[in-house]
Amino acid sequence: MYPEFNDPTINNNQYAPQDASQYYAPEQQSTIPEEPTYQPPQYQAAEPSTPKPPKKKGKGIAWAGVIALCLVCSLLGGLIGAYTYRSINRNDTADQKIGNSVVLEGNRELTVITPMEVDTNRLMTAAEVYATFVNSTVGITTSVTTNYWGYQSTSAASGSGFILSEDGYVITNFHVIEDSNAITVSMNDGTEYPAKLVGYDESNDVAVLKIDAKDLTPVVLGKSGNMHVGDGVVAIGNPLGELTFSLTAGTVSALNRDVTMSNGMTMTLIQTDCAINSGNSGGALFNMYGEVIGITNAKYSSSSYGEASIDNIGFAIPIDDVKYIIESIMEKGYISKPYIGVSVTDVSQESQKFGLPKGAAVNSIVEDSPAEASGLQLNDIITKVNDTEITGSSDLVSVIRGCQVGQTLTLTVYRLGQTLELSITVGEQVQSPSQQQQQQPSPNTNPLFPFFGN
Repeated sequence: MYPEFNDPTINNNQYAPQDASQYYAPEQQSTIPEEPTYQPPQYQAAEPSTPKPPKKKGKGIAWAGVIALCLVCSLLGGLIGAYTYRSINRNDTADQKIGNSVVLEGNRELTVITPMEVDTNRLMTAAEVYATFVNSTVGITTSVTTNYWGYQSTSAASGSGFILSEDGYVITNFHVIEDSNAITVSMNDGTEYPAKLVGYDESNDVAVLKIDAKDLTPVVLGKSGNMHVGDGVVAIGNPLGELTFSLTAGTVSALNRDVTMSNGMTMTLIQTDCAINSGNSGGALFNMYGEVIGITNAKYSSSSYGEASIDNIGFAIPIDDVKYIIESIMEKGYISKPYIGVSVTDVSQESQKFGLPKGAAVNSIVEDSPAEASGLQLNDIITKVNDTEITGSSDLVSVIRGCQVGQTLTLTVYRLGQTLELSITVGEQVQSPSQQQQQQPSPNTNPLFPFFGN
């Protein structure tokens, strides 16, 4: 609330002008001397003459002349300044006469943004990222046939993707191509290719496609682990399946955000405020060095929260989490994952109040697995892997995911009041590239609705 003008706490006099005479009084002039007293002239006897009265000094006329001179100088200065300004800026503006008025129009030349070589040590503008990689972005259209009581119905779905290699490997989300019987990849220049599904991993929502094309423009993969909250990012995709090859810009809003999808699957994702809508799924999320650090796949929807208004809460799969899956499908024809053979959960806060440490609590152990061979037992709490602290199940999953098959690890384990160190060798889990997996949702996570792209 604004204070009243008669508020006693406000010194109204501080806004009052000072003695007005100091602003409006004319400059003090020197005192005009009094008119001299007439003195009779001295007469010469030889030549008498009639005396003339003395002339008064024109003080006011002199000041009027000074003022007139100043006005003339000001007028000339203004004319010279205007001419100089117009001369300097004549290349930047052009006159256009409309009726009796003159309108200035800018003549700035169009800035041309051209594709450039990616220097991962040089920041790029959003326009440069787009110009460099819009041809690496693709639109994906699928045909899905559904049987209804003996009648077949065919529908279409759309999404986005990006080119991983110049010989035609394309990455997208699994949910974009799920249940499809035909996949078409569209390029920025309008060229379309039929695509073959090479393999996918449903639990990580990633799919690898192959098109018969050469000399394509691939993206550059970065490291999502190098990102920070507040870093700038841009997404290129096909929102709504109609606004093709659109760019949206924003920042990283959060890292390692555990989100439960509408299908019950939980993923650890990058949160961003880039606008991500239906059709953006599968597109690339770039950092400002022109590197792909994520695959856009979902957003929060108001449908999950009743009448709550939700804007620009989108998510992307960290590229570090799926890079090895993509490479495995491309190189081996199957998915090879490091694993130790345990199922773990977080240690609850209630349990921690009774003295149990934070960590990943062992719920189950796979028979003949590396975990069983290491001596792990049910209810053990894994608190450290080598020198990395484990505060929950997601920490353990991230560490094991980044390990190499055959690598030996040291687990620090809490068991019935004792701290133990166990040695474990990371094993290999082989999965068919088209084998679907299901993952149970984690507790205390918010539902995400819906998946986008189909």
